[in-house]
Amino acid sequence: MEIVPATLVLGLLVAFLFLIPKLLKSSHTKSAGSNINSNINSTNKASQRYTKSEVSVHNKRTDCWIIIKDKVYDVTPYVEEHPGGDAILVHAGDDSTEGFFGPQHGTRVFDMIEDFYIGDLEQ
Repeated sequence: MEIVPATLVLGLLVAFLFLIPKLLKSSHTKSAGSNINSNINSTNKASQRYTKSEVSVHNKRTDCWIIIKDKVYDVTPYVEEHPGGDAILVHAGDDSTEGFFGPQHGTRVFDMIEDFYIGDLEQ
């Protein structure tokens, strides 16, 4: 009889191990700045519009925005985790479309990028 409660407790602990990082990421993104919408999917939320000059000032490790196919992404929280190191900073504040679609990126990156979407580039 003790196995059932122990299994339930263990199951809850494992579930929390998977949920807590997602909740922390969500709350971190919400507090990251006034122009940032947390965990946005570009098709679900109204988008902010940014000029190229507005994006260009976000060109540092601690404030890194990139443009991919006329969409603007705040990738600041990802800079330190980027497997390619500082390569992500080469086009910080600028258009990163060519580098983003390079052969070095796996398909997972195409799903991940939507978490950092903050708006569209004004034409």
